[in-house]
Amino acid sequence: MNACALPEWPDGKIDLDSAIGNALGFTSAKFDGWLWKTDDQITISFIESIQAGKGNLSKLFDAIEAIGFKVAVPTPMHDMREILIRKGFRPHIEMDAELGPVELWTKE
Repeated sequence: MNACALPEWPDGKIDLDSAIGNALGFTSAKFDGWLWKTDDQITISFIESIQAGKGNLSKLFDAIEAIGFKVAVPTPMHDMREILIRKGFRPHIEMDAELGPVELWTKE
């Protein structure tokens, strides 16, 4: 899907059970936390799976990518890092206006 076909969702926080959250399967029955949208990227900055091992994270990644957005994960912990490696994500450093250099994992 090309960038001009992306939904016109506002940049900013994506809450659980919101209209956008529901469209992605990001619901309180599956997750705790929030997502963040910037341009054509959705950042998984703080989420916890309520039902670990059920494939909900993979389904979330797939839903985000199916709509045409990129998935990004900043400074993942060990379990998330292993998932990202299996899914073909690689780390790089990005400058954040507030935080300075941040390790961000994305697909090439």
